[in-house]
Amino acid sequence: MLYRGMDRVQLDAAYNNSDAVPTVDAMRANWDARSASLRRNRRGFLDLMYGDKPRQRLDLFVADNPSAPTLMFIHGGYWQRNDKERFDFIVEGPLAHGINVAVVEYTLAPDARLDQIVEEIRRSVGWLAEHLSEYGADPSRLYVSGHSAGGHLTATMMDLSAVKGGLPISGIYDLEPIRLNYLNDKLRLDAVESRRNSPLLHLPAKAPRLIIAYGGSELPELRRQSVDYAEAWLGSGLPGRLLPVDGANHFSILESLADPKGLLTRALVAMVNAGDQTSSSANDGS
Repeated sequence: MLYRGMDRVQLDAAYNNSDAVPTVDAMRANWDARSASLRRNRRGFLDLMYGDKPRQRLDLFVADNPSAPTLMFIHGGYWQRNDKERFDFIVEGPLAHGINVAVVEYTLAPDARLDQIVEEIRRSVGWLAEHLSEYGADPSRLYVSGHSAGGHLTATMMDLSAVKGGLPISGIYDLEPIRLNYLNDKLRLDAVESRRNSPLLHLPAKAPRLIIAYGGSELPELRRQSVDYAEAWLGSGLPGRLLPVDGANHFSILESLADPKGLLTRALVAMVNAGDQTSSSANDGS
């Protein structure tokens, strides 16, 4: 057996989300159409460059409040597929509550190793912290979220002082099974790089609140990854919670962030409000 009682065929299937959801192509086409419509109809700053590489860019959609907080969203695709444009549709939920959204892109494998991808996302956080005020946003109220591989990348950002909270969605937190299955054909992870980039093995000593979300109808391995990470995070005394989204699969879970009344949107708003109250208390000296 290769991993947790699974051989290679079983391990490949355990992480193949597309095969597990027969309607995924129709869902992606729907996302593309909604995202294109949103870019036409919502005020946004598109293709802002946070670095000098072609995919080091982001779309920033701004709310009406000039001092609004910002959610940085990192797309998924197992670090080797997709672009930011497909996921612009998710901004509708946060925007309805006065939260700006920056949808971030990054260099994909095999053109970039995972070390480089993580560093690019860290660079995007730094860029937003430095430049958000130029777009009317409050750089001291920056939150990070991401889906699937983006959930992994969200977790790797939680030690940055600019990040005030995190919402990883259906993330990967232990890369060992990824190193051993079909996904590694492009990622080319070795054991050292896998360990170095596994959030489960590198919990920060101090971090802001982290809401670890996953779909109740996801593949068992995806659910296990989130549960194990939440247990380790909370067991280390770090603030946060585990948030299952009942009935959601690996892809439909994003609707609960795109929907202004969705469970993930409501969790995000509560986290932002709690952060504002904490900041206010600190400023008041209480």
